[in-house]
Amino acid sequence: MSSVNLTSLGANQLKSTTTGEMVEIGSLWQEQTVILFFLRRFGCQVCRWMSAEVSKLEKDLKANGVALIGIGPEETGVKEFMDGGFFKGDIYIDEKKQCYRDLGFKRYNAMNVIPAAMGKKVREIASKASAEGIQGNFSGDLLQSGGMLIVARGGEKVLLHFVQKSPADNISLEDITKALGISAKVQAGEKPKCNEDVCTR
Repeated sequence: MSSVNLTSLGANQLKSTTTGEMVEIGSLWQEQTVILFFLRRFGCQVCRWMSAEVSKLEKDLKANGVALIGIGPEETGVKEFMDGGFFKGDIYIDEKKQCYRDLGFKRYNAMNVIPAAMGKKVREIASKASAEGIQGNFSGDLLQSGGMLIVARGGEKVLLHFVQKSPADNISLEDITKALGISAKVQAGEKPKCNEDVCTR
């Protein structure tokens, strides 16, 4: 059972990257079931790879009336992210990072970021993403983690609440479609392996 309080979470404000308007996050699930993908940051190479992965479901999601929405913790890098076409859904900014806090998406610190940034696992993930033509940078908040929330239409219930345990931790496409109760005809890419390393590219 998820411990997410959709009533309090739903009142949090997000900024639309399309219109610049502020909207309540709860408005996103009023008329449709929604996948909310919370990125660590827009310049993160691994986040971009994950965005491309979940975007493979776009056609199946649309066919089933499910919206795919990306949320970032800041505006830094959002234009480059959008121009790169990594994500096939609307994008919002949680300027106060209140949703991140409410959903238990932790922050790292210099003690566990810097050593991991030099580790072998980071290089392996960067190599994997680079092989697929996905690059990254070090712009923005390097310490924020992310995850995913899937909410049924009308805020009826939480279908999935995924919190990253490590920066390369991501949920499989199969688990997403299973939570939604739909089938999809897409091939997932090879999942990056990062263990406890922090992926800053």
